[in-house]
Amino acid sequence: MNIGNGALTEAVYYILLSLLEPRHGYGIMQFAEQLSGGRVRLAAGTLYGAINTMLEKNWIEACGTEPSSRKKEYVITQTGMAVLLTEIERLEELAANGRRLIDTIVRY
Repeated sequence: MNIGNGALTEAVYYILLSLLEPRHGYGIMQFAEQLSGGRVRLAAGTLYGAINTMLEKNWIEACGTEPSSRKKEYVITQTGMAVLLTEIERLEELAANGRRLIDTIVRY
């Protein structure tokens, strides 16, 4: 089942991972940076553009925030979870194929 129309960008991948629990924008940025060991730093424009796209695709949804709060929290949907799991399988296949070929073809 390929819901995602191909490979996810690294930003979208980390955003979906961060939304396994409800988070607001700044929390998403912090989590992605922490999880990637500082390698992935999401700019606000990148983050909110991706959030809008994922909302349209029903991969994530806004969750119970206070109406008076400026901070919106988001969480992954079932559709988003299916996309994330498909991407993890794709990445595992890529890594396994690379390791297998290196182990069998490359002589150290």
